[in-house]
Amino acid sequence: MVSPQVFSALLGLIVGSFLNVVICRHGTGRSLDGRSGCLSCGKKLGALELVPVLSWLCQLGRCRRCGAKISWQYPLVEIGGAAAFWLAYRAHPFLAPGAPFAAEAVAFAAAAAALSALVAVVAYDLRHKIIPDSFSLFLAAAALVRILALGIGYGAPLSAWALAAAAGPAMALPLYFLWAVSRGRWMGLGDPKLALGLGWLIGLSGSFLALALAFVVGAAWGVAALAAERLTRRGLTMKSEVPFAPFLALGAAVAFATGWGAPEIFAAAESVAAPVLDPLVVPLVSWIYGV
Repeated sequence: MVSPQVFSALLGLIVGSFLNVVICRHGTGRSLDGRSGCLSCGKKLGALELVPVLSWLCQLGRCRRCGAKISWQYPLVEIGGAAAFWLAYRAHPFLAPGAPFAAEAVAFAAAAAALSALVAVVAYDLRHKIIPDSFSLFLAAAALVRILALGIGYGAPLSAWALAAAAGPAMALPLYFLWAVSRGRWMGLGDPKLALGLGWLIGLSGSFLALALAFVVGAAWGVAALAAERLTRRGLTMKSEVPFAPFLALGAAVAFATGWGAPEIFAAAESVAAPVLDPLVVPLVSWIYGV
């Protein structure tokens, strides 16, 4: 019997494969439907070439027809999707005995969606050095759904709602200030837009941890990369553009994984979720998971 954690990770692998489609086709005018193909020779991929991670490994990272290299982005994004779903279930084990099923199930789905969107943001920012507004908007919407599910399900008081709502602006405002003061030279406007949703996802305490980690790791990476480029006499300078979203994502992921990113709704909860929807959805999901 497959455990819920493993099942969630496997589902995340499939979602990660779809994320690659979104990343590659966003902004190109291509729709998200239709079969994927080799970007070099145009060969349409068969079913055996679409198995997440395994297909890339079996083909040694190359197209079976033309031999062109297939980017590391594909398996890494798929693994990122698996990690997103695994972390979401770890935070919201809605099948655990005694868990308020309806609230935790919705929170799991919302957290998995938000973390998956974060994976897409990182990959797209590294690829194009820009964060699509639609990605950030989707992440923010999923984070708000999670807050609503937990707040309603756990009967959170008004103070908890206020703290949870304030977390988004609290994380975004420092980055917006840097953007405004530098007129976009230090940081793009996409970073505070992303931070708004991340704040709602990981709460106030998680936001402080994520920002601290992002700036420390980002600064360390920048200094190390600049020194390495100076030694190899390449083109990186103090004016070079370095995507900041990966560092924000790292800080947010650490906050989420360690529990620092639990929204204040958790701490202030006064009652368990009313099992209104449980009789309708528990049998179906239990059958899917085999428990």
